[in-house]
Amino acid sequence: MPGRVLKVALLGVTMLVLAGCSEADQHQIRNLAMPDRATAQGPYTYELWKWAWVAAMVTGVIVWGLIFYAVVRFRRRSDDEVPRQTRYNLPLEVFYTIAPVLMCVVFFFHTVRVQDEVIKLDADPDMTVEVMGQQWSWTFNYGVGEQDTSATGELEGDGSGDFAYDQYVYTSGTGRNIPTLVLPVDRTIQFNLHSPDVIHDFGVPSFLVKMDVIPGRVNKLQVTPTVEGEYKGKCYELCGVSHSRMLFNVEVVSQEKYDAYLADLAAAGNSAAAPVLGGSYVNDQAGLETDAEGAQE
Repeated sequence: MPGRVLKVALLGVTMLVLAGCSEADQHQIRNLAMPDRATAQGPYTYELWKWAWVAAMVTGVIVWGLIFYAVVRFRRRSDDEVPRQTRYNLPLEVFYTIAPVLMCVVFFFHTVRVQDEVIKLDADPDMTVEVMGQQWSWTFNYGVGEQDTSATGELEGDGSGDFAYDQYVYTSGTGRNIPTLVLPVDRTIQFNLHSPDVIHDFGVPSFLVKMDVIPGRVNKLQVTPTVEGEYKGKCYELCGVSHSRMLFNVEVVSQEKYDAYLADLAAAGNSAAAPVLGGSYVNDQAGLETDAEGAQE
């Protein structure tokens, strides 16, 4: 009977708390403060996050239970009472030594498993986008024509490179203009990540995966968008005074709209025989006025 009363009380408290939340707040609670999953890789990250919450709650219940047990069981019952002094409790010491080690092992195992899934590279992606993250904006290069999936995306010493396409169209942001990354839905997309200056980090919260953009090497990340819509992306690595400007928008569209977008870029003259890996403002704070705070002298 007491157990049933406790369940009813907890249910009532939960309903009362949720009733005071907006619809957006309730959605965040159901998602455990995670964005909606918009890629095939997203559920792996979400499941790891969800079970981490479960593990944390189980740990919390055990700790709270031990605290309340000690408070009640070993409380002073009279002013002149001296409780029995216990120097060692071997079972308890074994428990709080072994249990955290086992928890770390389990977390490590599942973290590695999820990491292997989200950074796994398909040998034959549907398309490749060359991404340049620079201080302080983004350039996105889309391949046109036949794709060479064996290309590395690496730059050579003479300025040439081993790229997946013979022709590209591109869009580039500045400090004033936030660029838009357009992607086709249900296609496996490989991002080759380049940086000419410092470490950046390419990430879209709704994709639930991100990766560092490191000078001198090409990191590769693959995602498969599964939900059409508009999303926000940003740099997750503090990369300098105007780090907060390193934003970009993402539009996941149908294949027809994606093809039309590439045609529009070509018609606007944004075409190149190789990816544009750095604009004229690579070493400048693009978009800042000369007398603005943080502008270069």
